Amino acid sequence: MTDWHRETADYWDGKSVMVTGGAGFLGSHLVDELERRSDEVDVFVPRSDEYDFREKDEIEAALEASNPDVVIHLAATVGGIGANRENPGKYFYENAIMGIELMEQARQYGVEKFTVLGTICSYPKHTPVPFSEEDLFDGYPEETNAPYGIAKKALLTQSWAYRKQYDFDSIYLMPVNLYGPRDDFDLETSHVIPAIIRKCIEARERGDESITAWGTGEPTREFLYVKDAADGILTATERYDESEPVNLGSSREISIRDLVEAIADVTDFEGTVEWDTSKPDGQPRRKLDTTRARERFDWEATTSFEVGLERTVEWYEANRDIVEH
Repeated sequence: MTDWHRETADYWDGKSVMVTGGAGFLGSHLVDELERRSDEVDVFVPRSDEYDFREKDEIEAALEASNPDVVIHLAATVGGIGANRENPGKYFYENAIMGIELMEQARQYGVEKFTVLGTICSYPKHTPVPFSEEDLFDGYPEETNAPYGIAKKALLTQSWAYRKQYDFDSIYLMPVNLYGPRDDFDLETSHVIPAIIRKCIEARERGDESITAWGTGEPTREFLYVKDAADGILTATERYDESEPVNLGSSREISIRDLVEAIADVTDFEGTVEWDTSKPDGQPRRKLDTTRARERFDWEATTSFEVGLERTVEWYEANRDIVEH
């Protein structure tokens, strides 16, 4: 056992942990991993139909109900490029108000550790590749998701300010694009991997000769398997005690064109891909420098993209009746 693991093996024992967004895609995997790490952790997941985190009094009620030692804030109002274009005001307001008010109330309540999930959408549109945390404030984000990215970046400034003034222990993590089992496969709101998986499988079953993908296929992205993300967030919560932002990624860059071809191969879709260039590409390139995560809390992703993609397709095909209804 390494020194890191010796120091943090019992971190969660006896703790009460509130996980906002804990019933969602990432949150459900994080709760699973949290309960795997400790039999003695008390996990509270505030459901949106019981607590509206846009309202101060409902945040207070959730804190009273859970009495948390640790808050992990994953909840967000989020979607793909299309959803971002249609809802810039909603995405800015709801993400900003939820995070800012929650951190303030957690501080007043005496929470020991506050983990914020930021977004790489906060990076400037033309950030040098690989994205380094030091470049985060060197320009304006890509326009289609700037309102969401800026709202989340405000929480980083809040984390800095609260540590300086109140000695409040909060950390800010920025995962790259996530994918995996339990993802959102609704074509109106999904991101690229689940959307293309669904399109390929449905086209295969109908015998379609082609599918349509957005943009030119030229932009690049980096993807992180959801279970790796959950592991990274919990590991950082255990070991990291600074307000400097930290990237969480896989360090593998792939073009959207190559991504779609890989998904077509895994789903056995043999037709062609037509590119709708009237639709936006989004940020030109995305690849993270993950040095800080490795150096500050000894974390790296362990799931290869090929394995993660196969697991995601397998899960979707086994759960389509649930996902699509």
